[in-house]
Amino acid sequence: MIRRLRRASTFAAVAALAALAPTLGDAAVVPFLAVAGLAFFGIRDGEWFETLALPGDREEERLYGFVAFSIAAAGLALFASLPRVPLPYEAFAAAALAVGGGRLGREIVGRSTTDEFPLVAGYLGLGALAALAGQVAVLLQVEVLGVSGPPAGSSAGAPGDAVTVVASALPEAAFLASVAALTAALVRSLVFARDAHITVILVAFAVWGFIALDPTVTVPLVAFGLGVTVALGYISFALGTASVPGMLTGVLSALLAVVLGGVGWFLTLMSFYAVGGLASKYRFDEKADRGVAQENDGARGTGNVLANSAVALVALLGYAATPHVAMPATPFAFAFAGATATAMADTLSSEIGGLFDGPRLVTTLRRVEPGTDGAITWQGEVAGLAGALLVGGIAAVGMPVGGLVVGGGIVVLAGVVGMTVDSLLGASIEGDRVGNQAVNFLATLAGAAVAVALGVVLV
Repeated sequence: MIRRLRRASTFAAVAALAALAPTLGDAAVVPFLAVAGLAFFGIRDGEWFETLALPGDREEERLYGFVAFSIAAAGLALFASLPRVPLPYEAFAAAALAVGGGRLGREIVGRSTTDEFPLVAGYLGLGALAALAGQVAVLLQVEVLGVSGPPAGSSAGAPGDAVTVVASALPEAAFLASVAALTAALVRSLVFARDAHITVILVAFAVWGFIALDPTVTVPLVAFGLGVTVALGYISFALGTASVPGMLTGVLSALLAVVLGGVGWFLTLMSFYAVGGLASKYRFDEKADRGVAQENDGARGTGNVLANSAVALVALLGYAATPHVAMPATPFAFAFAGATATAMADTLSSEIGGLFDGPRLVTTLRRVEPGTDGAITWQGEVAGLAGALLVGGIAAVGMPVGGLVVGGGIVVLAGVVGMTVDSLLGASIEGDRVGNQAVNFLATLAGAAVAVALGVVLV
């Protein structure tokens, strides 16, 4: 345990070098390459080797995991110093420290428990704090030392205004730190623990993308987004409605919704996460006996969450990008609401309808066995309609979709159409080659397309 903590501390120390990148400038790549060279050529055995070795390194007698992380950081440092469209130093620092600090936080918590949720919480907590500290360090170097020029997306001013600049940048920095930590934890949960080099690169480019969007972030918005999403994430995990990766995906999606869209977008998305998750657990044992229960004991994983939310998230990012491009925002709002209404309607129709006998295949209306792809019941259709009505009502009140009657009606209709498309695809193409998640994605895409088309014509 002590050795693992030392290893995580060393990773964090190397990651902390990223915070010095503005001062080092073009030489920021040097310390990372030096660390990589020392680890690869100079440490082949002994206590340091045993401390830093990851699974598989001992067989190879090389510190491949640690070296790969250092080289990945070196590549990002080099990219951040390129003269044309450089990677912002704050994105580099946030990514490296989110990964390095997160690993250390997980190991610290791991000294007292082996439960996955506290371990993930430790990763997120220290990772986010480290990413925030890294961004603050970058800002201070720019403002106090006057090096490099202000990082992209910051509100840097005169060198004497360092405190004011840092204070004004803190809300956005806290948002970016949270995104970095959540993305790092999610990627880590989907790949092997030794793949920190992959994680840091993906996180850096994710943070860079959100810096480019330059969202308007306020203290109340960040506080609300973090407080509510983290609380709901814990509840979903505690109730068994989401696995750890599914929880991380949901929390990240909800945080993006509230910051990039607003409270109305957040409530629209959360209505699906909350109601859909509870519907999966409703009379679960009975559904399991009938062969229609959600796999993994009803806990939705990353694939399931993204299959139902990917279209909505792309629409959200498009909406956030509209201030930077000559495109109207309303179609993206309709796409988001239509996709979410489809996901809600389809989930409720499946989870509720699966409890009733006499399902019929949607294409022929012939009776089939419960659990047959493309089977529907009238009870499930009514439940799906109710779900679409719920999403349509929330979206009409909290999103720019044109009012309760017209806008809400469009969203409801899109949800019902998307639910029907899901059943039709289930009856016609779902099977060994096309899985349920692909069908869910296509159905939400159809719901989004219907909502956008009707919105353009009627609103």
